[in-house]
Amino acid sequence: FDKEESLSYEEAINRASGSIYRFPLVEVHGVPLMTPIAQDWSSIWAFSPDASDLLIATYPKAGTTWTQEIVDLLLHDGDAEVCKRAPTAIRIPFLEIQSPAPIPSGLDLLKSMKPPRVIKTHLPIQLVPEGFWENKCKVIYVARNAKDNLVSYYHFDRMNQSQPEPGPWEEYIQKFMKGNLGWGSWYDHVKGYWKEREKRNILYLFFEDMKEDPRREVVRIMRYLDLSLADNVIDKIVQLTSFKVMKDNPMANYTFIPKAVFDHSISAFMRKGEVGDWSNHFTPAQSQMFDEDYAKQMANVDIPFRTSI
Repeated sequence: FDKEESLSYEEAINRASGSIYRFPLVEVHGVPLMTPIAQDWSSIWAFSPDASDLLIATYPKAGTTWTQEIVDLLLHDGDAEVCKRAPTAIRIPFLEIQSPAPIPSGLDLLKSMKPPRVIKTHLPIQLVPEGFWENKCKVIYVARNAKDNLVSYYHFDRMNQSQPEPGPWEEYIQKFMKGNLGWGSWYDHVKGYWKEREKRNILYLFFEDMKEDPRREVVRIMRYLDLSLADNVIDKIVQLTSFKVMKDNPMANYTFIPKAVFDHSISAFMRKGEVGDWSNHFTPAQSQMFDEDYAKQMANVDIPFRTSI
C-alpha cells in the first residue's frame, strides 16, 4: 500500500466510525469471536495461503505488534523508513478481521498483496485455516503469562470500542478464567500451539524472554526465517523495536485509528509493555484464586511461563 491508499483508508474509517459499536461475541466451533468475524467465517476458513506466507499467531495482547515490527524490519534489512510505508495493520493483514472494524478487512488486504506475505491472526490453532498446515507455512507464536496478558487485554477492551464492554475488573478476571472473551480461552490458546509446535514447525516465543533479552529473541526469529543480517543491523532492529520507540512510532502505535474506535484517552494501545504489571492490579485474594484455577487448567501441560523476570 502506498501512502495515498492508506490515507484513503483512514478517511473511510473516519467516515464509518460513527457506526462503530461494541459487537457482541458469537461462538464459532465453541470459540467466541466478534460478530463480523463469525458472519464471514466460511470465507476466512477457506483462505488458502501461499507456501511462502508467514503467520504470526498470538492470543490478543501478547506481543503481537512488537513481533510484527521485528519481522518486518528483519525482512527489510532493518530499514526503518521502508517499515513506515503504512500502519502495521496495512503492512501485515489481520487475517480474520472483518469490516466494519477498527482495521481493514484482512481478506481484502490479502487479495491486494502478492506473496510472500506476513499475516497476523489471533485464532486458536484449531481455527487456523488448514492451508497454512497443508502448505507448511512458517508460523511464529508468541505467548505471554496469563496474569499480564489478562491485565493488558482488560485495558485494551476498555479503549477498543468495537469489543464487548469489559465491565469491572473483578468480573473481567472471571471472564478471562472462563474464556468468555474475544478469541476464547487463553489456556486453550497457549496449550494448542504448544502441543503442536514441533510437529508443525512453529517457532514458539515468550513475551517475557523477549523483554529479558530482546537481541537473543530477534536472532532466534531471524534464524527461523532463514535470514542472516549483520550484527549492527540486528542491534538497530532491537533499538527500533524497543517499547519507547514503537510507542512513539505512528506507523506502529495504532494512533491512526480514530478515537471513536480506539479511544487512547482511556488507555493507550501501547500501554506499558512490562512483565509483572499484574501485581498492580490483582489483590492478594484475587491472585490466590487465579493461581488455584490456573493450576487446574494447566495441569496437563508444562509450559515455562514466568510472571516476573
